Amino acid sequence: MERAGRLTERLLLVCGCALLLALGGCSGSGSDKPAASVRPAPIALVSTPAFSADSAYAHVATQVGFGPRVPNSIGHDQCGDWLAQRLEQYGAAVTLQEARVTAFDGTKLDIRNIFGAFNPQERRRILLYAHWDTRPFADKDSVRIKEPIDGANDGASGVAVLLELARILGDSLPSIGVDIAFFDAEDYGEPEWLPNRDSDYTDWCLGSQYWARKPHIPGYRAKYGILLDMVGAQGAVFHREGTSMALAPTVVDKVWSTARRLGFNDLFKNRVTPQTVDDNLFVSQIAGIPSANIVHYHLETQMMGYFKYHHTHGDNLDAIDPAVLGKVGTVLAQVVYAE
Repeated sequence: MERAGRLTERLLLVCGCALLLALGGCSGSGSDKPAASVRPAPIALVSTPAFSADSAYAHVATQVGFGPRVPNSIGHDQCGDWLAQRLEQYGAAVTLQEARVTAFDGTKLDIRNIFGAFNPQERRRILLYAHWDTRPFADKDSVRIKEPIDGANDGASGVAVLLELARILGDSLPSIGVDIAFFDAEDYGEPEWLPNRDSDYTDWCLGSQYWARKPHIPGYRAKYGILLDMVGAQGAVFHREGTSMALAPTVVDKVWSTARRLGFNDLFKNRVTPQTVDDNLFVSQIAGIPSANIVHYHLETQMMGYFKYHHTHGDNLDAIDPAVLGKVGTVLAQVVYAE
């Protein structure tokens, strides 16, 4: 995932500045002030099945055990098979969307978007998603920069939370339809070392861009979406992400107010980050499904404030905190079962 530059300006302006103003504005930089949005009336917490942090952690470990999940690699193929099998085991109706896309350098990538549907007959649906691929370069590291990374947090953590949520959904169906999506080739954007990096950023999030234009179910619609990206590291903090605030402020309020009622103010903060380029941008704008992004971002860090091992070899299993996975999963479960 990358910070939005001219891509955000281009895509958001295409949708019309009036729309952005109506949705909460388009600040190009992080704000030190709490988000000033209209919050819905508080909703009482509902009873939900228990979310297992240990199970989610085990799912992170299994993914890392396949090695880097870079498209066109054996580890990628094996992990994709396992994800589909696991969703099916948990009772989801599984759909695979295979495609060939072109990377920034012309490489043809064979990708696979993986979907698991719960309550497929329900017309009211929500979309929960993460990317399952990993960065092919450690381009923010000082060593082995051209080698792929483990991606324990950047990739595996969001998938792990959704897999554990799939388990409890299979055991106790909610009243609404839920689609879990694992998007591919999110992290195959241009490396930091290129002297003249293309600034339109469309080389990121290739799987979600493909799906947004060609959904796995023609005419697919969802009430809203929630993206999980880097949701398991030690010291995590989740501010209100700027693109989400521009395109889906009510969804952000739903998630953050739920976290507040659960007492997770240590993780979910009310300051607003810069707008970023992530899967939620394309799902919101191209597919028309307003989506909030739960993403680890430190506003105190200049330039890009993603977690400390972002796109480095330090993004390994040692960076993961099961308690963070558990809190994020508990918030998500509460949101789903409250529908």
